[in-house]
Amino acid sequence: MNPARPYDVVVAGGGPAGCAAALALARAGRRVLLADADNGPPKVGEALVAAGRVLLDDLGAADRVLGTGHLPCYANLSSWGSSAVHAVDFINDPHGHGWHLDRRLFDRQLREAARAAGAEVAEHTAVRRPVRHRNGRWSLTLRGRGDDRTVHCEWVVDATGRRAAIATRCGARRKTHDRLTAIHLTLAPAAGTEAADGSSLVASDEDGWWYTALLPSRRRLVAYFTDADLPAAALTTQTRFMQRTLAVRHLAQRARRHSPPPEATLRRAPAHSAHLDQVYGDGWIAAGDAAVAFDPLSAQGIITALYTGKSAGQAIDTQLRGDETALMDYTAKVRAAHTAYRHGLRTVYAQETRWPHRPFWARRLAATTPHRMEPHHDPATGSPPPRA
Repeated sequence: MNPARPYDVVVAGGGPAGCAAALALARAGRRVLLADADNGPPKVGEALVAAGRVLLDDLGAADRVLGTGHLPCYANLSSWGSSAVHAVDFINDPHGHGWHLDRRLFDRQLREAARAAGAEVAEHTAVRRPVRHRNGRWSLTLRGRGDDRTVHCEWVVDATGRRAAIATRCGARRKTHDRLTAIHLTLAPAAGTEAADGSSLVASDEDGWWYTALLPSRRRLVAYFTDADLPAAALTTQTRFMQRTLAVRHLAQRARRHSPPPEATLRRAPAHSAHLDQVYGDGWIAAGDAAVAFDPLSAQGIITALYTGKSAGQAIDTQLRGDETALMDYTAKVRAAHTAYRHGLRTVYAQETRWPHRPFWARRLAATTPHRMEPHHDPATGSPPPRA
């Protein structure tokens, strides 16, 4: 492509939301640049629900993205509200099974699909110093491996994740609804020839909840979710983390088959619910976690990123064609998804009533009354949590 010619759209962020936006725009014939900074820690343990294939089919990318490298997920198990384990089997899901993703591979496959659709993809390249000019165009500085230049475009898609780097620079405000954080460790593959475990497990305890799943690499992810200001969040060593892991019966049965490799690192990631007070403005639109970030308990993170990314790309294309209602329609879609998510999350948390006086659960029970927990402004930064 001619670098001197303005792009229709520059997409900042090469994750699922940014790739979905670039795919939608490229398939609509728009000249689009997808800039992927890839400057966060490795993303592990995320899942895609079965309906994600429908969105990827709509984007023409399902076979390319899901054809290899990911582990099927056939059931979700939960020890929630009691010590018993309950199973939700996907055998009755009309879309089939879900997937435990190799996130680096998944994102790379999505970027390859965007490139195949006609988008220009700049790997390891960050968007810096966005300037909106009076003529309605943007100037953006790109900084990357051998790709330092200034580009111009009419629209920018902010798919920078929870930072919402462009939207907040343009005056949008992030509102967070809790302090949930993830502490996670990746264990070594199990000894012997253990069959692949095609299920995930969620288990609650008095100060939060646990998630575990086998990764496509046959390593096992173990993640603990609690509020960042609670004592339970002070798990700072592998030894303390594993001691607490092995105290949860159903979790221990799975974790004992594995061991922490010597190079394993105990990591943290933000996992709170958040949204922008506005998802578009003068020449910009936000998608994915930049627009609305979900508690991983909902298992809706990746599919919502794909949905909002695709919808944002379609809204820009429609707007450029002269439809002045496209951006308002996009806002309505994001708000509807957020409202449904908040209702569903309150319902799920309300089902755990064993520890009503523990701070973590007292906060969630208080939040089962709509709007009881007031959002507060927090310019949080970080990568997505280790589960969709």
